[in-house]
Amino acid sequence: MGGRCGAGEIEWRIGDAPVPYPEAVAEMEARVAAIRAGTAPELVWLLEHPPLYTAGTSAEPAELLDPRGLPVYRSGRGGRYTYHGPGQRIAYVLLDLNRHGHDVRCHVHRLEEWAIRTLACFNVQGERRQGRVGIWVGRPGGREAKIAAIGVRVRRWVTYHGLALNVDPDLRHYRGIVPCGIASAEQGGYGVTSLAALGVRATMAELDMALRATFPPVFARPLEGAMGIYPAGGEEALATL
Repeated sequence: MGGRCGAGEIEWRIGDAPVPYPEAVAEMEARVAAIRAGTAPELVWLLEHPPLYTAGTSAEPAELLDPRGLPVYRSGRGGRYTYHGPGQRIAYVLLDLNRHGHDVRCHVHRLEEWAIRTLACFNVQGERRQGRVGIWVGRPGGREAKIAAIGVRVRRWVTYHGLALNVDPDLRHYRGIVPCGIASAEQGGYGVTSLAALGVRATMAELDMALRATFPPVFARPLEGAMGIYPAGGEEALATL
């Protein structure tokens, strides 16, 4: 699915098979340069990766609990270790902030809001937590679990990387890392969850429809309440949620 849109519009691309992480990063890097040069439109790329870990720019070696487990890739995005794999929807968002406002904080806030509104389409209440990475949901007994992660890089005001939302991944893989630097339930901290673990039966196609439906109202204009907690750079900036 997908295809180029007209001038000034955003291309949507949906991957049909898991995309190797190095291949995806190389394609994003090339697209960022093309967007900057004005030779390609902005892009929202929805895909899955094979099972793997990525290490953001703040990742600590001790947070990789099973170095003999899945492949590990260094990533230029902000943040620490996270897991990617089948059943997790990756949304890489490549936008020119010259068109959407020179504010990295607002861009991260939009990604958060996009995840929250998408979850609401499935009657799941996603929430931000000050000082804690990710989008969170409540669990029985007052416990909380992370359902989405956000990691961003901005080069010459063009964004890339983006959002990872758990639909029905193998959550056991999170045991090999300290996800985003926050201890898991097994490690005495918070848990990681998915729509399936919450009892929500949603296909990837249904999630993609929700992502497309909620994207325009979120990214069409700046959102209130986006300031004060994220880096504001633009020429070369990192952010993580």
